Amino acid sequence: MLNKIRIILVEPSHPGNIGAAARALKNMGLERLYLVKPEFFPHKQAYYRCSRADEILDNAIVTETVDEALIGCGLVIGTSARQRVFPQPMLDPRQMAAKVMAEPDDVEIAILFGTEHSGLDNPTLQKCHFHVFIPSVTGFSSLNLAAAVQVICYEIRMAFLSLLNEPMLPTQKINLATIDELEGLYQHIESTMIAAKFLNPKSPRTMMARLRRLFSRARVDKDDLNLLRGMVAAIQNLVR
Repeated sequence: MLNKIRIILVEPSHPGNIGAAARALKNMGLERLYLVKPEFFPHKQAYYRCSRADEILDNAIVTETVDEALIGCGLVIGTSARQRVFPQPMLDPRQMAAKVMAEPDDVEIAILFGTEHSGLDNPTLQKCHFHVFIPSVTGFSSLNLAAAVQVICYEIRMAFLSLLNEPMLPTQKINLATIDELEGLYQHIESTMIAAKFLNPKSPRTMMARLRRLFSRARVDKDDLNLLRGMVAAIQNLVR
C-alpha cells in the first residue's frame, strides 16, 4: 500500500535536506523519492545526512520537470504554508493521510514539497487535487524541508498502521484520470475556448485556474475524461 506513494521534492537546493528527507522516508516505511531539478545531486552531503537510507537515494528518480514526476498519478497533493488566491481544498496532515489510505491500491499518489525558500509556485499547486497545510505557530509557520517531509510521512505511517487493525471494506474499482491525462484535457479546453473567442489569451484572468480547481474536486475518472474530451472536440469542430 505504501509503495504507491511518491514523495517529490521540487528543486531542492541543499543536498543535506535531500538526505534527511530520504531518512524520513525510510523511518516511516516509504521508498519512492523523486527529485525535480535538484541543484546538487548526487552529493556526499546527501548520503551523510541520510543515515543509512542509502538505497532511497540510490533509487531516487531525478526529473527535469514536475510534469515528468507526476506521470501516471491519479492523486496529487501539494504542501503549502499559506492560503492561495484560488486554493484547492485544504487538508491537515491527518486528513491528508486518511485520504491517501482510502485510495484504491492501483492509484499512484504524489505528495509535492517545494523549494526551501519559497515552497511550491502557483502553477504547480494548481496541478494538485488537494493542498496540505501543517498547522504550525502563526508568524513562524515555515518548516525545514526535511522536517515537513517527516511530519507528512509520519501521519501516513500512522494511518497505515491503523488500517492494519481494521477489516478492509470492499471498494468499487474506479479508473481515475491521471494528472498527465488531465493536463491534456486542460490544454484541449484552453485551445478550444481561445478559438471560440471565449478566452482571450492576452488576458486569461483566472478561468483556467478555476477550471483546474473544479475538475480536481470532481476527481474525474477515465470515462468522464473521454466524455469531456469528446464534448470539447465537438465544440472545436463547430468553431473552426
